[in-house]
Amino acid sequence: MSNENLSEKVSVNVNTSTLSQIDLLVDNGYYSNRSDFINQAVRELLREERSVIDGIIERNAHPRNGETGWFIGVSGLTAKEVEAMYQTGERIKLVGYGVLTVDKACDEEKLFATVESIRVKGKVHCSDTVKAHYGLK
Repeated sequence: MSNENLSEKVSVNVNTSTLSQIDLLVDNGYYSNRSDFINQAVRELLREERSVIDGIIERNAHPRNGETGWFIGVSGLTAKEVEAMYQTGERIKLVGYGVLTVDKACDEEKLFATVESIRVKGKVHCSDTVKAHYGLK
């Protein structure tokens, strides 16, 4: 998977005064462009909020309401994993933030029998049939 599949374009409104300060830093070589500045600012704020993020991750790491497939970041569901769940009768609900890839080699009938639902704030890479079944974009 290429890095372009792991990025999203986000539009933000910035007041003129703030934008002029960003442009001043860019024009004087502190950042290569506006996106570079904004990405750096977001990374620094996320670092400051690390304990809050870790707490949310910890709370969500424990299954609740049948949501047994919680993730953050990049995750995947392989044909082998689906087969194993199918054989044991396991049923899961996938919930996450980031990118989920469903192996195109998955037997779709077994996938539908084991994965009750998929809810991802981000991107899901899978077949059109899987997207249609779970109501994904």
